[in-house]
Amino acid sequence: MKYSYYPGCTLRNKAKALDDYARASALALGFELEEISEWQCCGGVYPLGSDEIATKLSSVRALNAAKEKGQDLVTLCSACHHVIKRVNDDMKNVEDIRTRANNYMALEEPYAGETTVLHFLEVLRDRVGFDRLKEKVVHPFTGKRIGAYYGCLLLRPGRILEFDNPENPRIMEDFIRAIGAEPVLYPYRNECCGGYVSLKEAELAKGMCDKIHKSASGFGADMLITACPLCMYNLNKSQTGGLPVYYFTELLARALGVCEACGNSREEDGEVTSL
Repeated sequence: MKYSYYPGCTLRNKAKALDDYARASALALGFELEEISEWQCCGGVYPLGSDEIATKLSSVRALNAAKEKGQDLVTLCSACHHVIKRVNDDMKNVEDIRTRANNYMALEEPYAGETTVLHFLEVLRDRVGFDRLKEKVVHPFTGKRIGAYYGCLLLRPGRILEFDNPENPRIMEDFIRAIGAEPVLYPYRNECCGGYVSLKEAELAKGMCDKIHKSASGFGADMLITACPLCMYNLNKSQTGGLPVYYFTELLARALGVCEACGNSREEDGEVTSL
């Protein structure tokens, strides 16, 4: 099974590990991520101005490229997923935005939100299935207690993203169980890490991240996992003596026994020490 794949800018540099581990794991699970050619930055932030079209066009191009291939579009970065999924909803449901975007791009066939956008975790849950994933695990994380950190962008607005219950999500906890570990539920798992204010208000962001670490640690977590490069950066930069933080794809690759196909991504990224 092939999916069109939008990696996004950060997965080409600081979040290379998130990308490499995902590609290797996908092949082990029987599907392929076919990277869209000549993709452009999604902008990182969904533009709230109702008359803002230009910054949405890169997402429309990616969505239309997947449509032309007859494939669903898979994302990994939480910010990219958030932006592309919301722009797709605009193209499907907001006539003014759809008309103006299509007029600007002059596509042979107008794009009207036909592409299904999936996060990699949704592929694991809805297409592969966590039961099948569990059968593929060769190195289970037995005895590990793992806290899932969702952050903001995967879950809200819930009506549009439809990723999981924004108040009480479970997809990452089910993933943790599938790789043989015990999920730890803690109060701050879907609270903001302060990612978008981390440069301007560093102390505020640090305080928010400290609360996340202390909350997860207080409920007995050994580590945190995330799907968001910005959350990874913030949680690592802001914490002092907190929990180690990993991309969920690294744990997936290790559980499947395919880490050797990922090179030295973690070392190159300068992130936390090995598991």
